[in-house]
Parts: sequence; structure tokens; C-alpha cells
Amino acid sequence: MSDLYQSDLLRLAASADGAGRLEPPRASVTLDNPLCGDRVTMDVRLEGGRITALAHETKACVVCQAAAAVIGRHAEGLDKDGLAAARAAAEAVLKGGEPPAGAWAELALFKPVAKVKSRHACLRLPFRSLEAALAADQG
Repeated sequence: MSDLYQSDLLRLAASADGAGRLEPPRASVTLDNPLCGDRVTMDVRLEGGRITALAHETKACVVCQAAAAVIGRHAEGLDKDGLAAARAAAEAVLKGGEPPAGAWAELALFKPVAKVKSRHACLRLPFRSLEAALAADQG
């Protein structure tokens, strides 16, 4: 379990990239994980189906906070397909694979999470929240 919370992952969580709230968001969704108490709110603004602004409020463990920070760093400009590809990259890491090169390469920091099944939902929750926010957009 000690390699789960390596210093690079802790720094990523502490960076809190994208943390905060958008006023007003175009869409906002809050999801939680009742098993561990993680809660993530994703606010987005979209134009032409692409994320133009994103903010998150994360009351969660380090893994979930770090996943939200990765999203905060790289989600602007994504559409639903781009987000699906990012989530697939995260899922690949949970299955022991490698993330793609480029912006989402930071997902490699989550490789130790693959060994701890109870933390998989912690990595997934910010991605699920963002997908739900994109789906909730009616404009």
C-alpha cells in the first residue's frame, strides 16, 4: 500500500489543478462513492460540444483528488469522444497497462492503484462525474 501514495501522486493531488467552482457553469454534476465517502462535483462550460472551462470540487481521498487534478490539467478542449479516450486510458492503467504518450501520460502515476481494487472507484469517480456533466449539458 505504501507505493500507492508515492510522492509524485501526492504532489499531483496537492496541485489541485482545476479546483474550484465555475460561476455560472453550463452544467454541473455531483457524484459520490458511498463505499468510501469520496464526492466530486464537476462544473463545465461547453461550446460546440467541447469543454471550454472546467472546475471541480473534490472531497475525497488522495487518489480521487489526483485524478481530478489530471482532469483539471488536460480536459479543456475535449469533447465526449476525447473524454471517452481519456477514461479508456485510465481503465487501461487499472488493468495493468500503460497510458498513451502525451497529455494523459500522467495516468502512469496511478499504476500502483491497479493492485488495490478498492481504490479503482476513486480513480474512476472524477471521470464519471465529468462524463455526467457533459451528458447533462442541454445547450
